[in-house]
Amino acid sequence: MCCNAKGIQWRHLSQKRHNLHFYTIALLSSPLEPLTYHSDTPLSIGSKVSVTLSNREIEGVVLLEVQKPEFNTRAIVNISPFFYSEAQIKTAQFMSEYYGCSLGEALNLFVPFQGMESQYSVRPEPVEGFMVRQAHHERAPIKVALSRFQSNALTFIRSHPISLLFGDTGAGKSEIYMKRMDEILSEGKRCLLLLPEISLTPQMQQRFTTHFGEMFVLWHSKMTPKQKKGTLEKIHSGEAKIIAGPRSALFLPVEDLGLIVVDEEHDESYKSSSRPRYNARDMAIYTGKLLKIPVVLGSATPSLSSYAKIPFFRLRGGYYTSKRSFVFEPSIEALTPFIDESIEQNFKRGHQGIVFIPTRANFKTMLCDSCGYIIECPFCSVGMSLHKSSRALKCHYCNYTEVLPRVCPKCQSGRLSTSRLGTAEAVEHFQKRFSDLKIQQFDRDVITTQNKLTKVLKAFNNREIDLLVGTQMLSKGHDYHDIALAVVMGIDNLLGQADYRAREKALSLLIQIAGRSGRKNDSTVIVQSFNEPFFRHFLDDYETFLQKELTMRQGHYPPHKKLARLLFAHKNGMKAKGEMEKAVEILKTLSIVDIVGSGASPIERIGSKYRFQILLRSEQSTDLIRAIKRVKTPLCEIDMDPIEFT
Repeated sequence: MCCNAKGIQWRHLSQKRHNLHFYTIALLSSPLEPLTYHSDTPLSIGSKVSVTLSNREIEGVVLLEVQKPEFNTRAIVNISPFFYSEAQIKTAQFMSEYYGCSLGEALNLFVPFQGMESQYSVRPEPVEGFMVRQAHHERAPIKVALSRFQSNALTFIRSHPISLLFGDTGAGKSEIYMKRMDEILSEGKRCLLLLPEISLTPQMQQRFTTHFGEMFVLWHSKMTPKQKKGTLEKIHSGEAKIIAGPRSALFLPVEDLGLIVVDEEHDESYKSSSRPRYNARDMAIYTGKLLKIPVVLGSATPSLSSYAKIPFFRLRGGYYTSKRSFVFEPSIEALTPFIDESIEQNFKRGHQGIVFIPTRANFKTMLCDSCGYIIECPFCSVGMSLHKSSRALKCHYCNYTEVLPRVCPKCQSGRLSTSRLGTAEAVEHFQKRFSDLKIQQFDRDVITTQNKLTKVLKAFNNREIDLLVGTQMLSKGHDYHDIALAVVMGIDNLLGQADYRAREKALSLLIQIAGRSGRKNDSTVIVQSFNEPFFRHFLDDYETFLQKELTMRQGHYPPHKKLARLLFAHKNGMKAKGEMEKAVEILKTLSIVDIVGSGASPIERIGSKYRFQILLRSEQSTDLIRAIKRVKTPLCEIDMDPIEFT
């Protein structure tokens, strides 16, 4: 029998024995608060156990031993050979408080340590761990050699517990990371390298494997269970010294951690879009402070918040001496004769190219020219995207798919048209226009696995592909050797978004995509935009943009203010709206927060649930948390430090 914090009881067998031990248990993945259970044997804090809840078995974590409660409790069913360290539990407690989730939901992110240990204990590193590292360096094929400027950057990050490496594309940030990691390894400690997402990893993996050998391991969600098991065995044994991966890698059971590197720290994929909505970059900084180890952030286009709050070293220039010129075409998002001619000339000169388009599929929406009806997903209030290859309309939010209609569902007219060009349509256009070009679509519709990503990048660098046409995946730090032409379309759509970070996101994306070109030869970047003065002014001076943007946001937005989004969702729209309105009335009485806005979400319905939201602003995150606790209900999901508002 168990009881929650409010005293709700579940009847169970009478507890006549007096030698029982009682523990507060956090239920993994459950939104419930910790519950009390009992055990015949004493347990260590942090132990992973199995308990029953509503006649089903669920895993949990031992948090605290308590006195026998006044109510009856259920027995702990099983004790596993895994445990959570003190640092893991403290981090989960912070996440629960800050991001508005349960402790069990936060702990569920972590991979536990292996072995039955005492209270919060962590096994020491095996003696052979250092010998493995030492033996590797005796046969290491390369040594990291830094330039004078890179050495100055290394000195800077050594002298700061948290630092930002603000380095131009091609300035050699990876070499600085590796040199600093060598120093940490010499101290008998290990390193964690966070990457924005899986699309960054193939070339980074090759670079780090070449230098660190078998001490380097990769972790990501696309690994098979067998691969994950093998990687975890290397981590547990101490054989893995350099662990790299996306945000989930932050929660691996790494003992003796001595350094965390967050590469491309500006990337939005560090922010989780599901509960708990944490930011891995910010949690890396928290972890560094908790463990008293250095944290290094790196980016060619750092986020404004990092630039404003973290000591940075400006690493200018790079290894590449080629020139990059920008040509602006004032045009709506469209495949123009100028783009076609530029691609043709680039191909005749024997070079490769990339084309960026924000939208997947053939077209973003299908609409009726007779009545103006946009064919929407029946479960989400968004237009569905047209996929010609499967002759279907697909919702990119809930993945609902339906057969391509021949007439308008509303007026039965056959005058259906499309809007907003997508990657698949562009590929089809170029294939018809240039029969000799080898063209590859490069987005999540096609690049669905790690293996496919690796194969495409290898084929591109082997000159088996002439033109890559893709979405933001193109900007993710891939090292392309011979791109002499980059085409950027749809950048004005990003610049015009209802988002206080629209200017920052659009400019950063343009710089990142442009940075993929001109590595080996002079290059041209064609930008379709009516906003040439804005982009051209800051393309070669991102730091000046950050300084001006910092002034513009003064008094209103981060990093000067803190934001939180409260999202109310339910299949009954009136119920969700009613909960939001109740919260608004309470929040109006609190002087510690400002209500920036409230109402239906821009995308009002997703997955059959109606969504309403409140955007809050305050000077301090603690005030936001206090206010949120006054209005939080089961229908309310908390998004602290939001980065998207639709």
